[in-house]
Amino acid sequence: MSKFVRYAVVGAAVASLGIASGAQAATSAQANASATILNSLAVAVSPTDNTLDFATIAPGASAGTVAVAPDGTRTCAASVICTGTTNAPTFDITGAANATVYVRFNNATVTLTDAASDTMTADTFATNLPSDTATLSAGGTASFTVGGSLHVGASQPAGSYTGQLGVNVAYN
Repeated sequence: MSKFVRYAVVGAAVASLGIASGAQAATSAQANASATILNSLAVAVSPTDNTLDFATIAPGASAGTVAVAPDGTRTCAASVICTGTTNAPTFDITGAANATVYVRFNNATVTLTDAASDTMTADTFATNLPSDTATLSAGGTASFTVGGSLHVGASQPAGSYTGQLGVNVAYN
């Protein structure tokens, strides 16, 4: 065999060792992938306790605010007269056991309207939950109540006023 062919064969062998050793220097690793799927989260107003009721109000010559706390107690401005029984509605949550959820109101204000299209505004909604957050029980349930403030206009027209207060609940 000629010297040139021998050097070519030896060179090819050495070159292939370099390529093979580079491939052997590569390494790999894997990580685990996981996910936890929570139970569906639902909130519903109690069918027997479903109204934020400011009760009966007699307006005065000047505007006033009537507030119902989440525990159902009422504060009435001096410019209006408040009678009757107030109520703070109860909302029931179902979801994953021991999960933390938070409550948010759909709107910062709610308009209450009577049959003649007269209006009043309710706002300053609050729950009885610390920081509007609840931890669901081992059975995946919790309840909360809601209060708010109603702004009664000076000489507000008589009527039965209604509106809708909505809440959202989400996993925290």
